[in-house]
Amino acid sequence: MNYIFISPYFPPNFENFCSKLKEEGVTVLGLGSEPYDTLSDTLKNSLTEYYKVENMEDYNEMLRACGYFAFKYGRISRIESHNEYWLETDAALRTDFNVYGIKDDEIHKIKLKSKMKEVFQTAGIPVAKGRIIMDMDDALRLIEEIGYPVCAKPDNGVGAAYTYKIDNLEDLKFFYGTKPNVPYIMEEFITGEIHTFDGITDRNGDIVFFSSFIFDKGVMEIVNEDLDICYFSVRELAADLVDYGTRTVKAFGIKERFFHLEYFRKPDGSLVALEVNIRPPGGLSVDMFNFSNDADLYSQYAKLIAHGKFDAEFKRPYFCAYAGRKTNKNYQHSIQDILNKYGSLIVHNGVIASIFAAALGDYSFLYRSPDFEVIKEVTKYILEK
Repeated sequence: MNYIFISPYFPPNFENFCSKLKEEGVTVLGLGSEPYDTLSDTLKNSLTEYYKVENMEDYNEMLRACGYFAFKYGRISRIESHNEYWLETDAALRTDFNVYGIKDDEIHKIKLKSKMKEVFQTAGIPVAKGRIIMDMDDALRLIEEIGYPVCAKPDNGVGAAYTYKIDNLEDLKFFYGTKPNVPYIMEEFITGEIHTFDGITDRNGDIVFFSSFIFDKGVMEIVNEDLDICYFSVRELAADLVDYGTRTVKAFGIKERFFHLEYFRKPDGSLVALEVNIRPPGGLSVDMFNFSNDADLYSQYAKLIAHGKFDAEFKRPYFCAYAGRKTNKNYQHSIQDILNKYGSLIVHNGVIASIFAAALGDYSFLYRSPDFEVIKEVTKYILEK
């Protein structure tokens, strides 16, 4: 089996996918723009070959690279990046090389928020009121219907980039004076926690693993208001979340892929769909699933790809939490203080790549416990100012 891994070095923990795929007998072919010498030894040892392009945004370069791999190694079985930014490139390459997975004719429903909304609605899942807006007059008409505040975000966007919370006419004018010239969707602003439904499906579209994170704040607020971030995996998932999540997976036809689905849990307890991401959750989230289960999802994914098997049990014996600290804030306790006090609970700590810093902080801690009160205590200590 030949597996082309797009940008295998980013984020750094995703090199684990490459090493585990190799262990299962897969020929892993790396494709990216970073010089080979900058790759880690683990990644170098996991790749049968690495093809460097000058610019990954140049589709012709990417096409030539895949053509080279196909000529040298034979039929390509999978093309994947596991990265939101490259999903459309992945789909285009799969289309051109007739490779299994999401292709050009399917990508719009998992990249365009307006299309996601339509699929959610066909599955009978509540969504925020809103739609694509054409101009300022159209936005004012929508606001007249749903009221302030509203949230405006690119219809085809990644993360919280160029996302706005609009509370009044002044904010609306600022939005139109600063937004990029791309289609925008505007929706009612929903207050509540973000509850995710994350997992993996097999080739039949059956869910073989699922879990959930709870975020007390959205990425937009964390980035725009320069807030701390903390979130945690749960041990028991609410029945309505599992129901909505399962229906969403079926409605979007997710097969042999990770998924990261987001819902708002409103103050009244109800759920509203936010968006679908057909990739692993970002940052260190896959590692958090591993720590919360004493398992190895990287290995399980590789077995699924290579042999169609997924044989791990996931009983979630731990809550696993993430706390990110920002260098511009005055925290009460030093990193060494934290390690001295809670070192037995901390399973990972380290610097976060600068591209993620606005959302995930500059320095991160992962910690776990079967007791949620302990998780809250550690979080408070880490983020105390």
